[in-house]
Amino acid sequence: MTETATAIAEAVSSGTTRAEAVAEAALARIAAYAAIQPAVWIHRLPEADVLAMARAVDARIAAGEVLPLAGVPFAIKDNIDLAGAPTTAGCPDFAYDPARSAGVVARLIAAGAVPVGKTNLDQFATGLNGTRSPYGAPACVFNRAYVSGGSSSGSAVAVAAGLVPISLGTDTAGSGRVPAAFNGLIGFKPTKGRWSTAGLVPACRSIDCITVFAHDAADAALVDAVVAGHDGDDPWSREKADRALDLSRVGVPLPHQRQFFGDAASERLYARALDRLVAMGAELVAIDLAPLSEAARLLYDGPWVAERTAAIAEFLADHPDSIDPTVRTIVEGGLGRSAVEAFRGIYRLAELKQQADALWGDIDALCLPTAPTIYRLAEMRAAPIALNSNLGLYTNFVNLLDMAAIAVPAGWRGNDTGFGVTLIGPAWTDRALIAMAARWCAGDPYPHPPLDLETKVETVHLAVVGAHLEGMPLHWQLTSRNARHIATTQTAPSYRLYAMADSVPPKPALIHDATGAAIAVEVYELDMAAFGSFVAEVPPPLAIGTVTLADGSTVKGFVAEPRAIVGATDITDLGGWRAFIASKA
Repeated sequence: MTETATAIAEAVSSGTTRAEAVAEAALARIAAYAAIQPAVWIHRLPEADVLAMARAVDARIAAGEVLPLAGVPFAIKDNIDLAGAPTTAGCPDFAYDPARSAGVVARLIAAGAVPVGKTNLDQFATGLNGTRSPYGAPACVFNRAYVSGGSSSGSAVAVAAGLVPISLGTDTAGSGRVPAAFNGLIGFKPTKGRWSTAGLVPACRSIDCITVFAHDAADAALVDAVVAGHDGDDPWSREKADRALDLSRVGVPLPHQRQFFGDAASERLYARALDRLVAMGAELVAIDLAPLSEAARLLYDGPWVAERTAAIAEFLADHPDSIDPTVRTIVEGGLGRSAVEAFRGIYRLAELKQQADALWGDIDALCLPTAPTIYRLAEMRAAPIALNSNLGLYTNFVNLLDMAAIAVPAGWRGNDTGFGVTLIGPAWTDRALIAMAARWCAGDPYPHPPLDLETKVETVHLAVVGAHLEGMPLHWQLTSRNARHIATTQTAPSYRLYAMADSVPPKPALIHDATGAAIAVEVYELDMAAFGSFVAEVPPPLAIGTVTLADGSTVKGFVAEPRAIVGATDITDLGGWRAFIASKA
């Protein structure tokens, strides 16, 4: 990890080091890391330009100026303007050369920060995963088989990999928070209008926020102190009105609302995070997330998707083939929305905001998982919309309901991908949330794992019996791992098959029973690493055990605990899951 922005600024300001030396070191790190992850950057500033800006900072310090961010290198998400560099928003044909820098960028530079380049993103900031860019897909810094999170993918990786101490991202639905979680960072999303969005290519202009990634809360506080405040060039800018908050009562979801999509590690890490809050003196208050979740659905399932369409309507009409297919599918979804739908959505959101605001009478802040799980790059490409939607479960409502938020690290899964929680408060509680984040991170309780991992290439045969069959809802979990179909066959005649009750999506339970019958299965071959990751995600009461096939051979396959058949329907006589599904048609 590179030095913090706070430490760099203090060293440059005191004369302990020079901004030029700091810039040289950052440029060397960036060049070295390009061999590992070339997709971090869309545009890197020429070395001579970066060093010239750094020397100018040294001259200003020598002249007696006080610069809060003296010599601090920073990265800029490439939907935010930097004069002298193109803005692409992740789409080469959209590129333009801005006449001046975005308001936030200009304030950082005025405070002595030195920009080094523009970072990759999900195209037009549409996505929470980081794979939707023609410039490549930045991956999780600590396990590159997994997504980095998006849309601020490159900005998060640039900080997590130690290339720069801070970077600018954006956040409409969680893009400044989800990548922070996956890469073990602080992700601060200010109150709407606290930071200027002048010079930002909009996603949903009425709720967009510019954000910062950092390694510690002190750096987030430092950046906020520099850039927060009204900007007359931004019609969405608001006068700053900080509110105190003691954070003694922290809201958490009702038990049945804590969804992790089968990710047992995330579930365990969230429980530990809540224990940590209690140890810090907080009282946990279970609250109903229903109004927040309904508000979240308005962002993509309601009329707000039309605001994304409005942001690039002309480009969409003139250059549809220049847009990533998944992004185009999402943005085109707004073309059929009517003004009537929009007003109805506004009215419903107002009702939901009343319900959300009432929560603050019972709690001071919320603590939610930043994201319920993480996915591999291959998984995301196999099911790009559904899995991306899962990542926004706990983030999509925040801007719609005018809340402030800061994402903090909360541990690491066994695969070295980060898990995080987000502290969420009412509008203008930004400084209080940052202070709470500082307490949370004191003593570095979640040290980062090593950067590089090795993968063994060994194979395992796996029999699937239900939702993972070809054409079934979870088959993508095999195809995304490059599973190879080996055989369509049957088990030995010693199994019973049950349709489990209340399973989503519907799934069967295979139970060994000498009085049973042969059950249809498909057998796939997976690399050992892919098989291990698959097994880790199998939710109880299902498990992976050993299954005997009709020819007497044994393979790994789905089995079930006894509780799986409580309330279940015995469908053994049908001979397999496909026959059962067909009988329901």
